[in-house]
Amino acid sequence: MQTYELHPLCTLFPRLNGGEFATLRDDIAANGLRSPIVLHDGMILDGGNRYRACLDAKVEPKFTNFSGGNLVSFVLSANLHRRHMTAGQQAAIVASATDWAKAQTHGGDRKTDQAELGPLETVSQRAAVSGANEKTQRKADKLVREAPELAKQVTNGSKSLYQAVKETKTAKPSKILPRKPVVEKPKEDVRVNELTERLHEAEDNARELAESLEAYSKAEEGIEAAAKEIKRLQGQLRVVESQRDQYMTKCSELVKTVKSLERKLAKCEGAK
Repeated sequence: MQTYELHPLCTLFPRLNGGEFATLRDDIAANGLRSPIVLHDGMILDGGNRYRACLDAKVEPKFTNFSGGNLVSFVLSANLHRRHMTAGQQAAIVASATDWAKAQTHGGDRKTDQAELGPLETVSQRAAVSGANEKTQRKADKLVREAPELAKQVTNGSKSLYQAVKETKTAKPSKILPRKPVVEKPKEDVRVNELTERLHEAEDNARELAESLEAYSKAEEGIEAAAKEIKRLQGQLRVVESQRDQYMTKCSELVKTVKSLERKLAKCEGAK
């Protein structure tokens, strides 16, 4: 059987292990491979876990070739929200996929438009795809650029984005390189960059706060509406309970009347 390597985009997603992989393997062993493995350029673009499970279960895998379109969009759509991953992990995966696409488009060896960024050109677009807020996405983008090895640990789930970012801030350089003569930017430019970055963070914080307040307001309205509904239902319950008590009283009276009539009937029959 021919063996296949994973496409770089496929490697961005964590491999299934333990019980999750065993469940997938056993299902394929019992029911066969339902979704074929997608190939592109002789590599597995989607279905790396299914391929591994087929090999483990000794089931002949089924393959199909990528039908065309945007590679990054296809892989993210097929995998990003299928699994239980943190927002930081999803943001790092989107950032890594974007970095890969940029490398293809700038490398001068692109065969088609399949590696174009598509809807990932801006932070807001990447955040919309990953499901993270822009502040988290911006941190993930920066981590992929400055510490790709740490970013890999975030994408595979072995380290949180918060931990990785913290490590980049506390890490000490292994050696001091001689300083190259550079033209320093005016302090005003540096200050502007710092203020711009702080402004972005403030905007993200304000947006998160607004979303939280909106959610709280909706929850408060929901609680108020629920309280009114409970009060209405309690009123109906009291009416029903009153009707039930009246019905039970009437039933008790009818039972007594029936028993009295039965006794009278028995006396009449005895007199005959």
